[in-house]
Amino acid sequence: MTTWFINLHPVSQALTATLFTWGVTALGAGLVFFFKTINQKVLDAMLGFAAGVMMAASCWSLLIPAIDMASEGGGPSWVPATVGFLLGAGFLWSIDKILPHLHPGFPLREAEGVKTSWHRSTLLVLAITLHNIPEGLAVGVAFGALAADIPSASLAGAVALALGIGIQNFPEGGAVSIPLRREGMSRLKSFWYGQLSGAVEPVAGVIGALTVITLRPVLPYALAFAAGAMIFVVVEEVVPESQRAGHTDLATMGVICGFTVMMTLDVALG
Repeated sequence: MTTWFINLHPVSQALTATLFTWGVTALGAGLVFFFKTINQKVLDAMLGFAAGVMMAASCWSLLIPAIDMASEGGGPSWVPATVGFLLGAGFLWSIDKILPHLHPGFPLREAEGVKTSWHRSTLLVLAITLHNIPEGLAVGVAFGALAADIPSASLAGAVALALGIGIQNFPEGGAVSIPLRREGMSRLKSFWYGQLSGAVEPVAGVIGALTVITLRPVLPYALAFAAGAMIFVVVEEVVPESQRAGHTDLATMGVICGFTVMMTLDVALG
């Protein structure tokens, strides 16, 4: 790990890390310059992989640290994790019901949220953007925890989380840009919309870091909040999308591989 990054303020570290995850989203969106279509089996396996990463990150990088921090504070260790987790899931549920969006591969009539006349491309971008809000928030909270000087928070663990989120952002970028290209949009415009879906991560990351630094007592709740939001996205959207075409075994093995990679990263580096 380079010295310049270690010496940054936690908020700057959060910004740098989420710029990295956004950049990986752009790399995934860049697949559109080489492919007009992507094999559905490959896409389903990649979506399953992304789900596995998010599940493992929610457990090892967010919920377990939240419980450890609550234990160090002397209160009931399960309260912040439970309350924060439910609030995070409820928050994403509310956004899911309000924000117009359309998941990749779904017909326009199955768009969710408030009814609107927005174009299909806009709805597709908003769907992946919805995924990225809790991811950016999770990375920001993890780095913000470093400023609180809590023993269970480590720079290596925060970096592992950012790496894991970045890895799973690669297929998400392609999951937006390639379907747009298949529908007739230019390669450049498809790439633009694909990478744009990750732009929310640096914003969410900085907000998360600033929140826990300013309001230290909410840190365990914030970690669990990000976990609840991510698990909601996994169960509500990513897993169903990965199995919609009937490739359930491939999608399931993708989940297993993604979970294993994120768990290994967190335990080895954290």
